[in-house]
Amino acid sequence: MELRRVVVTGIGTINPLGHNVEEYFQNLENGVCGAAPITNFDASQFKVRFACEVKNYDWSQYFDRKEVRKYDRFAQFAMVAASEAVGDAAFGDDVNRRRCGVVWSSGVGGIETYFNECMDYAKGGELPRFSPFFVPRMIADLAAGHIAMKYGFMGPNYSVTSACASSNHAIIDAFTLIRLGKADVIVTGGSEAPIIQAGVGGFSSMQALSTRNDDPEHASRPFDRDRDGFVMGEGAAALVLEEYEHAVKRGAKIYCEVVGGGMSADAHHMTAPHPEGEGAILSMEEALRDAEMQPSDIDYINVHGTSTPLGDVAEMKALGAVFGDALSAISISSTKSMTGHLLGAAAAVEALACVMAITRGVIPPTINVENLDPAIDPTLDLTLGTARRREVRAALSNTFGFGGHNSTVILRRVDE
Repeated sequence: MELRRVVVTGIGTINPLGHNVEEYFQNLENGVCGAAPITNFDASQFKVRFACEVKNYDWSQYFDRKEVRKYDRFAQFAMVAASEAVGDAAFGDDVNRRRCGVVWSSGVGGIETYFNECMDYAKGGELPRFSPFFVPRMIADLAAGHIAMKYGFMGPNYSVTSACASSNHAIIDAFTLIRLGKADVIVTGGSEAPIIQAGVGGFSSMQALSTRNDDPEHASRPFDRDRDGFVMGEGAAALVLEEYEHAVKRGAKIYCEVVGGGMSADAHHMTAPHPEGEGAILSMEEALRDAEMQPSDIDYINVHGTSTPLGDVAEMKALGAVFGDALSAISISSTKSMTGHLLGAAAAVEALACVMAITRGVIPPTINVENLDPAIDPTLDLTLGTARRREVRAALSNTFGFGGHNSTVILRRVDE
């Protein structure tokens, strides 16, 4: 069986750096940081009081009051990002909706709905009640369902949950389904809205979050010697994946091609990465094999780079093991230094950063590195401080999650 080619024909996002792709790309290139004091709830008594929230978000700009009752905040973000991506793909009425699907992802789904409903129940009363929208708003698969219902997409439809690796897994699944002929078009990506009491308090209690409350904008500092944890983010990103000939036939705009995906498990620890990056090595090697590419074919790597003491070093060891001498010619950056960590939506947002690198020839920077960790090779091109222009033929994006989940996606320029 000959595998079909898969290209990206639509993109959309809402995240801490912008309410659409153009805002995101501009702020990403300019090294803008999205971290600020939390506004979604009163965090004054919390150990961590800042995050990368979506700025100036007003649901009434996107939904009417009756409609928004159906959506948890994570699903609202999913609908906003998918709307931009589907509009960007510019489907005509002749597209077969039975061959269009949705593979979406979220790490924690409707955690805000779950928390609020439980808090309301705990208040008691003569007849405690739950909202009839409680379960539909909470479960993670409903974002995929809502997107499909809006556009009439009747093909494969489901949700992927693998912690912070979720949306790379969703992209790989969508890629595979189109490759095998199960669909012609799939909207994929991820969304997350964890910046509530339970989300911030839970991750804080694990000592996973930075506590730089007096300096939020410089808190996410991948590769820096003084990094002390990640900064939580929220938002969504969507990519329309499409079979190449299908896209060409309808005259679609093509951003790039998805050429490989790799997945593995550390099989090591509940939250900590393997110290030598063994699972990450397997994931990247599999992605390169899948794409039939050599390490020297990659020009840009968007690393997982969360700004945690253990994770950053383990990933850089893995890069050295996979790429060897070729690594010196590859540009590397962690865009989480600007967006924070969007958990299950992180990989989708970072896939768009790879799209920007390929289509615009711009490597987004790693900001906030003041003192490079001595365990990290100082000769590597970590794109510190400012964006850099260079030709990017192919980009690799890593995301790793609690539970030892590793995922890698490779995107490549389409040369006609």
